[in-house]
Amino acid sequence: MNTTAKVRIGTRGSPLALAQAHETRDRLIAAHPHLAVEGAIEIVIIKTTGDTVQDRPLSEIGGKGLFTREIDDAMLAGEIHIAVHSMKDVPTWLPDGIILPCMLEREDPRDAFICLKAASLADLPSGAVVGSASLRRQAQIRARYPHLRVEVLRGNVQTRLRKLEEGVVDATLLARAGLNRLGMADRITGTLSVEDMLPAVAQGAIGITCRADDTESQTLLAPLNHADTFDRVTCERAFLARLDGSCRTPIAGLAELSADGSRLSFRGLMARPDGSEVLSDSGDAARSDGAALGVQVAERLLSRAGDAFLTTPAA
Repeated sequence: MNTTAKVRIGTRGSPLALAQAHETRDRLIAAHPHLAVEGAIEIVIIKTTGDTVQDRPLSEIGGKGLFTREIDDAMLAGEIHIAVHSMKDVPTWLPDGIILPCMLEREDPRDAFICLKAASLADLPSGAVVGSASLRRQAQIRARYPHLRVEVLRGNVQTRLRKLEEGVVDATLLARAGLNRLGMADRITGTLSVEDMLPAVAQGAIGITCRADDTESQTLLAPLNHADTFDRVTCERAFLARLDGSCRTPIAGLAELSADGSRLSFRGLMARPDGSEVLSDSGDAARSDGAALGVQVAERLLSRAGDAFLTTPAA
């Protein structure tokens, strides 16, 4: 490790994670030209549990935190200054001593359909296999397209695309944001509307954490924060936190700003993993009340379903 680096950025080692870390580095240099000096910024790759365990669904190995825990530990140990995360991987409750002061501008939050045989999910024949590791995607596919088979497909973007080409599955869904950031938008067959497939909470957003007592890093990150993204994702994460969502729970949510930026509209969804029951609700509020809006929508869903909905399988 280059101990002379002014900023050490912690990240996972996947191509997408590295692309996001490099984007953060470039934005830091643009905002603070003195960091352009060679060696001023170092990218530190940290392997997480989610990267190591590839033979089981995420829901079976611990849910949220699988892609952040080891990075958090490195930060608290002083090995890195900041960490770059896909916001949809970040638990709603951060470890003591770590804060989330910055989010970069959000990419397209929608899901991309990728297939070599059909133009859309609706065009796939009965019995076709759609691969996905996401319970959110699995539940919505099963609810809307019961004629399709859904199987677990894990791995980074490149791994999933290779398995698709090898015929392991007939189609898959990936976050359009990740494909855009990797320069792989040409692999997209089609983009699903948010009505057809509500995105994961915070999908498409990059979050940057640092230690709560690290005022220098907080100062460096301040000009990078994108306020519109921060407020939208804050609303979505408040919804998720109230539902106590994890990788074991099919939950989706998307907040959007009004044209003048003064109000937030939010739609949230939760479902049984088998897609037998899907509940959704929506609302809008002043932008400053975004977190409260997320909680209100969650409360209305819970009042309809009961807390047991999230833990009790369908009969």
